[in-house]
Amino acid sequence: MSESQPQADACLFELGLEELPPKAMPALIDAFASGVSNALSEHALSHGEVKAFAAPRRLAVRIDNVLRRQADSVEVLRGPPVRIGVDSEGNPTKAAEAFAKKCGTTFGELEREETEKGEWLVFRAQRNGQPFADLAQSILETAIEDLPIPKRMRWGDRSDSFVRPLHWLVAMQGSDVLPVTLFGIEAGRATRGHRFHAPLAITLEHPEHYEQTLRSNHVIAEFDQRLDAVRSGVLKTAASLGGEVQEDEALFREIAALVDWPVPVAGEFDSRFLTLPREVLSSTLKVHQRYFPVVSENGEPTGQFITVANIESKDPSAVREGNERVIAPRLADAEFFWSADRQKPLRARHNQLQDVVYQKALGSLGDKTTRVSHLSVWLSEALGIDAEHAATAAGLSRCDLVTDMVGEFPELQGIMGAYYADADGEATEIVEALREFYQPRFAGDTIAATPTGRVLTLADKLDTLAGIFAIGKRPTGNRDPFGLRRAALGVIRTIIEGGLEVDLVAAIQVAVEQQPVDVSSHPELADDVYDFVIERLRHYELSSTCAGHPDWFEAVVARSPHSLLDFHQRLTAVAAFVDEPAAAALAAANKRIANILRGAGNDAHGDLQADGLKAPAEQALYAAWAKVSEVVAPLVSDRRYSEAMTRLAELRGPVDTFFDEIMVMSDDVAERRNRLALLAAVRGLFLEVADVSELVVGND
Repeated sequence: MSESQPQADACLFELGLEELPPKAMPALIDAFASGVSNALSEHALSHGEVKAFAAPRRLAVRIDNVLRRQADSVEVLRGPPVRIGVDSEGNPTKAAEAFAKKCGTTFGELEREETEKGEWLVFRAQRNGQPFADLAQSILETAIEDLPIPKRMRWGDRSDSFVRPLHWLVAMQGSDVLPVTLFGIEAGRATRGHRFHAPLAITLEHPEHYEQTLRSNHVIAEFDQRLDAVRSGVLKTAASLGGEVQEDEALFREIAALVDWPVPVAGEFDSRFLTLPREVLSSTLKVHQRYFPVVSENGEPTGQFITVANIESKDPSAVREGNERVIAPRLADAEFFWSADRQKPLRARHNQLQDVVYQKALGSLGDKTTRVSHLSVWLSEALGIDAEHAATAAGLSRCDLVTDMVGEFPELQGIMGAYYADADGEATEIVEALREFYQPRFAGDTIAATPTGRVLTLADKLDTLAGIFAIGKRPTGNRDPFGLRRAALGVIRTIIEGGLEVDLVAAIQVAVEQQPVDVSSHPELADDVYDFVIERLRHYELSSTCAGHPDWFEAVVARSPHSLLDFHQRLTAVAAFVDEPAAAALAAANKRIANILRGAGNDAHGDLQADGLKAPAEQALYAAWAKVSEVVAPLVSDRRYSEAMTRLAELRGPVDTFFDEIMVMSDDVAERRNRLALLAAVRGLFLEVADVSELVVGND
């Protein structure tokens, strides 16, 4: 290193690629930056800020103040213990000589080091730090090795693969080009700007000039800056049209990954298409064309849209007209499907479902629809709602899958069923149930609002769980191809947030019995499905009611609840109980009681004889138990669990006194069994709400 050269300087790696997959870009950005940073740390190269860049044709990272050379270091190599390496006369043994040879030195150069385990022979090797330039190849290869690439590509005659073919490579530290080669391409200082606005190679003088150089060549290299430009441009354009767009973060991000230089362009379509359902308009514009529909203040479509071009055209009207020409036939197709589908009632499509396979071992979509219909009726009768509406809604629930509209726009399944049912004159409750059929579709989505909708989605998800478990395709690790975790969470949310009093165990049993597979060799199938749902319930409750307190959940799940609504109410009561002054003492006492009863064997199963309690402390506990029992029983019956737990706290004093004064394991058999029966009665009273012995409270 020359005297004038700094000890540290900015470093830049840029991979010039064919257009990256837009939805993969955010993950690639973070992974590339962290990969380079971690590799630098592994090579003991300190550095400053790491900044990642990504645009359609590039993936880059700049790191400030990277050391040009590793610091020199001393490596201590430990050999054999002195007692093995040196004989009684102070001469080296074969073990010491072998160690010295391995270190490239002589026995005389070895040192001795005292440790807790004795004295050892050691060699201190001076290691000269390597230049960053010599390490750059390894650092870059390490960084790209573990990138989360959704689908790899090969190109040319090369055997290696990457997310997209590589066309250029920049690797620099300061003004120096690093000796790096990737996929057969040698690194240089030449980058590229916008494909059309700046098609020629651009020479970079220094990594610090990277962003500004690209911006002056119509590329906003930093993803978040480009995202902000897309968002603000679309929103301002909508405001200039006198309307607004419904913000769609996923679409904003997708477009930001598709353009280097975002330029919003407004357009409009024929007003006749405004008669289409708004979801059809939205899907045609957003999903298929990546356009933003412009709506009025009350959310009504206006016939205008905004797209984001990747070019600053000299003739914006030509860009607008081109986009208007593209969208017209798409909307015309949707208009045709909308008209053609309504020529045939939704009910008349039910038989077509028999020709569509749901799952090879579980039959057709028609078979699944029949099972869901039966389970919907069972649930409706259990909940006291209109079973006929539920059966009809279930029968129609998948009929829109065989319509032309859903065939072209699969994301509209469920939605179109509601529109077609409405056009057929079906009851409002049925129409709304069809609209809610797939809810909740994703995390944070609302649950079905109508009773029939809740029954329908619950029946469908329970049938899916039972069926997939029956054919042995339950989730493993991170793999869940049938979305069973999402289905289970949908069941949980629908029951708890919808306030449905459902016997989950019985409902699962009905769902299992309907499956068209022989489950005789798997008698625990219903239990397995139940356990799976309860495990998802654990995640649900640990993220809300008992966040950070898994012991609260364990206290209630010990009751093996059939009703998730009841479970949630009990858990809420436990959450309030732990704040009671008596909670810690009662939790400890219940643990003690549980341990005593567990160790007492058959003695713990006797009947309580009140007249056999002689000592004042045991009589006082019995009296308190009897009094609280009378109050708690109706509270539990009415599910007023918080009040019940408050009254149970009154037992703290008598329980404490009992353990202070009474020897439970008396030598007198009758006395011992009676005292154990009293403790069992006290514990049983607590178990009416939850197993308090599971709680970790205070110093417990």
